[in-house]
Amino acid sequence: MKQFIDFIPLIVFLLVYKMDPRVISLFGNEFELGGPFSATMVLMLASAVVYGGFYLKERTLEKSQAITLVAVMAFGGLTLAFHNESFLKWKAPIVNWIFAGAFLASQFVGKKPLIQRMLDHALTLPDSVWLRMNLSWVVFFIFLGAANLFVAFTFHSIWVDFKVFGSLILTFLFVIIQFLFISRHIRTEEK
Repeated sequence: MKQFIDFIPLIVFLLVYKMDPRVISLFGNEFELGGPFSATMVLMLASAVVYGGFYLKERTLEKSQAITLVAVMAFGGLTLAFHNESFLKWKAPIVNWIFAGAFLASQFVGKKPLIQRMLDHALTLPDSVWLRMNLSWVVFFIFLGAANLFVAFTFHSIWVDFKVFGSLILTFLFVIIQFLFISRHIRTEEK
């Protein structure tokens, strides 16, 4: 359920981005709603509400949530300050590359690769399999960041759709491939 709540700011961003611009009145002030800049503001507000709610409930944020929140605020703030959506287009690639770096660094820092730290409570796999899985996540995040960057600056008309749906579909397919890969190594316990 928490993973779906993480997508709320992105979905709200998509809806506002796709709206035809219109002026709305809120608390006695008029605001334009629709298009990239109001969508950026809504993304920042929705992220603050969602991750603020997580923090109030759990008293902590997962590292990936904290990285995402900081990136949304930094790149969203730059987008609004300079009135240039190119800053926001860099958020997804940079966040993906930070995740790739974290997975890669985990092979040299600590006793277990990051993927093993995340899943060893549910899976028992040989160390070599954990290492290959971890490296595959490094490659995946590098690829996903590059794909986001390529689409954002080459196919401007679909970059938001790709950011929301394309990234989600690619991640889902990659997880299925990972499952197929590890299913060969999962030992079933005899009763």
